[in-house]
Amino acid sequence: MYEGTCGAAAAGQCGAAQREGEAAPSEPPPAPPERDYSGFDIVKATQYGAFARVKELVEAGWDVNQPDHETVTLLHWAAINNRQEIIAYLLERGARVDALGGELQATPLQWAARQGHLEAAVLLLRAGADPALRDAEGCASLHLAAQFGHTAVVAYLLARGAAPDAPDAGGMTALMWACWKVAAVDPARLLLTLGASPQPADAAHGNTALHWAVLARNGTAVSTLVLYGNASLDVPNLRGVTPLAMLQAHADAPWLGARVAERVRERAALAEQSGWLRRLAYDRKFRWCCVAGAPFVAFYLAGQVLQAAAAYALKAALLGALLALLRALAGALPDDELRALLPLSVYLATKAWFYISWAAFVAPAVPRAATAGFALSSLLLWYAFVRSWRADPGVLRADRAEQLRTIVALAERGGAGGFAPARFCSACLLRRPLRSKHCSVCNRCVAKFDHHCPWVNNCIGAGNHRPFVGFLCCLLLMCGWVLWGGARALRLRCGPAPSWPACCPWLVWVLLHAAFHLLWVGVLAGCQLYLLVCLGMTTNEQLNRGRYRHFPAGGRSPFSRGPLRNLVDFLGCGCGLLAPRARDWAAAGLDDDAHSV
Repeated sequence: MYEGTCGAAAAGQCGAAQREGEAAPSEPPPAPPERDYSGFDIVKATQYGAFARVKELVEAGWDVNQPDHETVTLLHWAAINNRQEIIAYLLERGARVDALGGELQATPLQWAARQGHLEAAVLLLRAGADPALRDAEGCASLHLAAQFGHTAVVAYLLARGAAPDAPDAGGMTALMWACWKVAAVDPARLLLTLGASPQPADAAHGNTALHWAVLARNGTAVSTLVLYGNASLDVPNLRGVTPLAMLQAHADAPWLGARVAERVRERAALAEQSGWLRRLAYDRKFRWCCVAGAPFVAFYLAGQVLQAAAAYALKAALLGALLALLRALAGALPDDELRALLPLSVYLATKAWFYISWAAFVAPAVPRAATAGFALSSLLLWYAFVRSWRADPGVLRADRAEQLRTIVALAERGGAGGFAPARFCSACLLRRPLRSKHCSVCNRCVAKFDHHCPWVNNCIGAGNHRPFVGFLCCLLLMCGWVLWGGARALRLRCGPAPSWPACCPWLVWVLLHAAFHLLWVGVLAGCQLYLLVCLGMTTNEQLNRGRYRHFPAGGRSPFSRGPLRNLVDFLGCGCGLLAPRARDWAAAGLDDDAHSV
């Protein structure tokens, strides 16, 4: 008998019961329709969730532990159909929670795990079901839930003490099964977060989880293991084949993904004994230095091209070649860490040349008070920038014990609905507070998430939103100083504006950058202030408010208290009637409704 299809003898009955009872897998099954169940035997009544009929027959003397002709007990049928009320009643009447039944000699918990019925699994585990028991194929409940991609059941089993690396009879761990069978991020990511190791190998083939993921051509699992799970590429299986060799054979396959393919090429290049230039090109420290220094050099070279005594056509060609080189460099970056470094390097390079140009060209042409004002605005800018860049944006953290408590509480109080993405983050394993979001760039949840800013290489959230807005305002002030001081220096040095490009191309180049910064930073600062003060919402809420149930149909922010009070709340200062409303956006109690205000 195969529990996944509920048995050969009762396939028709149980299949109908499952279709009727599982119309909404994330919610408790609906109440059975008003119909006459008096003719149902106890097995059929259990399958269809006819609680009154089950209770009637049990109280009339039916033994709740009596198996049917397929050795299947009533508790098995209730578990596979997620009949929670009947499960609780049968357990109360003394049903054996770990009874073995069916062709695979499986327990009711294993039937529930195979079908992904979290509510049934909760009732059985609370009644003392043993998740370590194996069926006739050697699989425990965790292996079955992982095979079929039931992430919520996997999480609850682990939280209730199931060993994440426990092997089945063939040495396959839950992580191996997930990578072999499930083409989705979870449950593999969840298993890794809760301590599963990618290093064990199965007994039959010596394959690790990464071997199985490559064999299945499961690009999602490969990316999860290589990029986030620190899976080894060099562990040979029993045939002596490493995951690196297998990945090299599929280096150009579309399912592999560009980031993993680049990592494979990097490892292969570093493993070669010859070709030092090739190995240098794939050295991470060398590439980091190139990405960090390229914007500084590019800014200088562009300025020198403009200053050169050459034809305009030649200058345009050289600038085009420089731009093409920079685009090629950006396109060749292999991972998110280096991509995130590039905008920050561009910002730092631009500001460095602003300071050098002010000292060389502007300071001699303006009063000392102007230079002092420029220096003061720069100090304020750097203070706000460092706070935005290095400060904690409000990262939500939980230790292992707290993660497990959260999983247990969500499963036992809310069932599968407690693990909905809007309420629970399967990457961080914590309940999402109101207005929080998981940042895909930083791979962490941030309280009152606004956006991820590449120019400061950090998320903007509850912990650094004020410094970020201050950074924008100070940057506007600094660009204004550069434009005013540069224009004054050019008038004194070159005369009327039409002669500036020929007279001092470098300073004109700097002023163009300052003007461009002033434009886009002004737009960004204006949008930030409009959202915060006028609308009372974050950038993320403005873009995704249709996805949040706590936003009304009209889209008006439920957090807005009017422009003046919104400003007071954001600044965190005020008194009397204009006192700021204090709220810890990082707090999320398990009894709170994540969708109410």
